[in-house]
Parts: sequence; structure tokens; C-alpha cells
Amino acid sequence: MSKWIFRTNSSQFIFVSAIILLLLFISGCRVEAAKEKNLGEKAGIQPAEKIESAKNSGGKTKITILPNSPADTVRIFYKNLREQRFREALFLTNLRPAIEGLTENELKDLQIDFAPLAGQIPADVSINGEIIVENNATVTAKLPDNDTDQLGLQEIKLRRENDVWVILTVDEEAEKEIKKEGKNYFFALKIETHQQEAKAMLNRIDKAQMIFAMQNKGIYGDIPALIGSEFLPEDIQTPETTGYTYKIYLSTDKKSFTATAEPAVYGKTGKLSFWYEVNGSKTSSLHNKDNNGKHLDFVKK
Repeated sequence: MSKWIFRTNSSQFIFVSAIILLLLFISGCRVEAAKEKNLGEKAGIQPAEKIESAKNSGGKTKITILPNSPADTVRIFYKNLREQRFREALFLTNLRPAIEGLTENELKDLQIDFAPLAGQIPADVSINGEIIVENNATVTAKLPDNDTDQLGLQEIKLRRENDVWVILTVDEEAEKEIKKEGKNYFFALKIETHQQEAKAMLNRIDKAQMIFAMQNKGIYGDIPALIGSEFLPEDIQTPETTGYTYKIYLSTDKKSFTATAEPAVYGKTGKLSFWYEVNGSKTSSLHNKDNNGKHLDFVKK
């Protein structure tokens, strides 16, 4: 199984890496050419509507897309995403309960996370197949593979609700959670993702310091030095994409350090404050606490 998860800047930890990652994008599976040929021949499954195929001038196999069909829903979904019409796009998915209650200002707060997706969507998403079985449908389209970035066939699942086709971007368990949380879902996910990435970044700082010290006679570096050595990404200097403010405090002899991370906006980009220390004996410790967004001064008991 392979999900088409849109890529962002390698150090852009935002919940695009999970959200959107887990969420915005369809749980598509790559489809072998032979499988595409036999999509309608699975045991006991026959298309409820005939699929007409045609060759365009470029030689790519496409289908005739009927208005309000599953394929048409997929086409409009990607068109809206490419044009950064995120509310309209997500209304076509089972993420709708998480988006429909958002005010314009709240949606704007999520723009920075959604925006990188727009430029990564092909100008022309080639839709190659459509199978409808009662109230369920599968649309086959050529989309970038998450690992290779090469176009490959993937399946997009849909469900009919009140004569409207809905793209299934999350499983049943997540769907229940979305209905429960409503518009708070994205913000809760964003906080959780930022916090996970903050912990990962502190571990990355530790590894970067180990290499830096090996190259500098046991001396640790500050953030500019680690960035200059290409051990840390540049966007660690600003919370704009990470949601967290990172700092490194060096001891007088620079043979030990403390790294901290605090949410840029408490309750919005994160709740936990982190504290990471490596002392002279190279023993490390990581602690976190909901400290109302303030710096965490860890005191050993």
C-alpha cells in the first residue's frame, strides 16, 4: 500500500507531514497495468456503469467523465486544491466535518499548512478508470508516487451519500474522531504533530552536536554553527513552519549544552515545552511539560 503524501520542505514539520499526510491525501494504492486492465473483473464485482475509454492526442488512456460522477468528484477535488480553494476541496471528502465549521480567520490559520500542496498537484490529473458498485466507487488516476515522485496509477475510494459522492481520505476510526471533534480536529492534529516533531528535532540537534563536537575537538556549537555545517535546517530559526521556537544554550567551556523548544503560540501550535540536556559526561536527558508555553527550566530532584 502506498499513500500519496505531498512533500514539503524537508524540514517543514507542519502537520502537512501528517495531515495531510495522513489526511488530505487519498489512501491510494499503486495499480499495476494488468490490474488496471482487469479492474472490473474482480470476482463478484462488476461495474454498475459502463466505462468508456478514449485516446487523447498525447496517447494517454482516459475515460469519459460524466457530471457528478465519482471521477468528476475526483477531478474537481484536485482542481480546487491546485487553486487553493481548500474549503471547497475538503467539502468533497469525509474530512468535511473538520472544515465546514471553520471561520475564514480559522481557515486562514491553516493556510500555511495547506498552501504547499497546491504547487505539487499536476496541472492535469489523468483519470484512467471508474468502477461503481452500488454506493461505493473506485477511481483510478495517475498521481505522483510518494517515494519516487514519478507518476503512477493509484486508486481513490469514494462513497455515495445522499446522491453525492464523497472521497474517503481517512478510515472509519478517524472519521468518527473527526465527527466528534468537528472543526477542532485539524488544530488538535496540528498541535500533536508539532509536538512530535519538536521531540524529533531535539533528537536531531543531539546527533548534530555529536558530529559537530567530533569535528571540533569536543566543542559543541550554537544553532547558526550547526546550520552552517549543514547539520540542521535553516527553518529551525523561525517558528513559521515548525510551530516551535528552538534555542541552544552552551556551557562556558562549550562542552555541554541545553536545547529547549517552546510553542510559538501556546494552544495553537503546541502545548508542551521541551528541555534537552547533554552534560560533560555526555549523558543526555529529555523532558517535556505543559508549562503554558513558557520556557521549561528542569530542576533535578
